[in-house]
Formats: sequence, structure tokens, C-alpha cells
Amino acid sequence: MSPRIGLDLPTILQAAVEIADTRGLEEVTLASLAQKLDVRSPSLYNHVNGLSGLRSKLAVHGLEQLLHVMTQAVVGRSGDDAVRELGKAYVAFARAHPGLYDATLRAPDPQDEEVRRLAGETVDLVVRALQAYELKDDAALHAVRGLRSLLHGFSSLEQRGGFGLPLDLDVSFRLLLDTFLAGLHEMKRRAKAESKPT
Repeated sequence: MSPRIGLDLPTILQAAVEIADTRGLEEVTLASLAQKLDVRSPSLYNHVNGLSGLRSKLAVHGLEQLLHVMTQAVVGRSGDDAVRELGKAYVAFARAHPGLYDATLRAPDPQDEEVRRLAGETVDLVVRALQAYELKDDAALHAVRGLRSLLHGFSSLEQRGGFGLPLDLDVSFRLLLDTFLAGLHEMKRRAKAESKPT
């Protein structure tokens, strides 16, 4: 069976993103995608290896998009400004694309070469954003892990309606980032103090 004219992987992924973002990741099925694209489900197999293949490609697409927005956010910035902008970009992505964001968390196969490449590039980006704090080796990776936990935790709680009080979420997020940044400054201060000869 030859592929339908005009049906390609980017078109399929865009339709899958629209379904995921409006109806939820669980609603992304080959049947729902075929209906949205006005094709028969078997036509999709020319581009994806079943539902698991579709979800895997959707996860990679989401990781690429998230990395892109975070990269754009930190260009020309450093220190607190870079971390704040990276954080805002991450949360904005999760807000704008809740289903696609969910796909980046649930579907990626850590053994997949594309997932590994994107994960490595993301860690490198965050390490560079944190350079101003002069963290070395494990300390830098702990800071990356802490920032990811902060960003994911906030985004996930927000997506699942976990913030029930009528307070401005952007203010809460800013205070959370400020607290994290204060911790980074303290880590930098302690590292400098420990490196001074006594």
C-alpha cells in the first residue's frame, strides 16, 4: 500500500499534538488520529509502527520542541536571568501543550538514540545556564536535577489542578524559582569558602 499523497510524519504528529493537547494523551489512538486526518487507520502504518511507535515519535517531537523553547529562552542570558527565563519557557510549554508535555514524560524509551541525544542536549543546556554559579561535577548535576524537579513538579501539579487556592500561580512560580536561585547562590558561596586556604 502506498502512502496517501500529503500524508507525512509531520502532518501526523501535528494532528496527534492537537488531539493530545485538547483531549489528553490517552485519546491519541490510531483510530482517533485516522478520523482527524480523514484516512483509514492502516494508512498510518506507512509512517508509524503502531500506537507505541506513534507515542514514541510524539515523545521525541515534544522533547525537541521543549528543548527549542528553552534554548531560545536562554540565548544571550546568564545567571539568575537565564534560569528564570528557562523556567518560564518550560512552564509556558507545559501550559500551551499539556498533552505533548505529558507525552515527553510517559512515552520516551531511555534506550532510544533520539531520546538519549535530546536528554543529553537538555542537560548540557541547563548546565550552561547554571555556569554562573560555578558548580562543579556532581554539584552541577544535582542542581540540574533540582531544577528539573522544580519545573516538572510545578507544571504537573498545575496541569492536574493541584493548586486549589485562589492565588496567582505566576507569583507562586516566581517565589519558587527565587528560592531555588537563593540556594544556588548559597552553594556557590560555600564552594568558594571551602576552597579558600585556612
